[in-house]
Amino acid sequence: MRVKICGITQPQQSVAIATLGATALGFICVPTSPRYVTTAQIRAAVAQLPENIDKIGVFANTDISEISHTVIDSGLTGIQLHGDESLEFCYQMRQALPHVEIIKALRISSLEHLEKTANYAQCVDSLLLDAYHPQHLGGTGQTLDWQMLQQFNPSCPWFLAGGLTPDNIVTALSQAKPDGIDLSSGVEIKPGDKDLDRVALLFEKLRSREQGGR
Repeated sequence: MRVKICGITQPQQSVAIATLGATALGFICVPTSPRYVTTAQIRAAVAQLPENIDKIGVFANTDISEISHTVIDSGLTGIQLHGDESLEFCYQMRQALPHVEIIKALRISSLEHLEKTANYAQCVDSLLLDAYHPQHLGGTGQTLDWQMLQQFNPSCPWFLAGGLTPDNIVTALSQAKPDGIDLSSGVEIKPGDKDLDRVALLFEKLRSREQGGR
């Protein structure tokens, strides 16, 4: 299972989190976010990371040229579109960055929302389901209705996000069956400052779950 820790702001924490077991790190490229980082900060954070760690930039309603520039300038290997990007935008993004992973985040509040996600599965590499909040795009600590996701099986891989913590991750994964998980506020001291003890606890819980399932 892929494990993405999002909202990284400190270079030393990026290396520590990768060492603990994360397969992907997320960097917030939305200026209004308290976890926002510049291209220079991303470069510093990814410089010491192993090649096999995915480096994902998170964007929301940003134009294609700006996203492309940030990706090239920062050394990102993937992008997460966390705004109101249309299917057409995702197709155009794929043409602009053919070799970069594209993740489309969708904020889910109902089964109707969930059904619409199937359309995006055709034009992106992965989906990410986050909890819906009327004012905030993510990082709110709110959880999804995991039971609603029990039958969710799109034609592309998907991440579960939204209020995941080391304390609820085993329960969440007993109900939903994602290909990856995404955590941010659930492993933080404050926005952008990760709690490495909480990150370590997360991987302990995941390992125990895997061993228990054998």
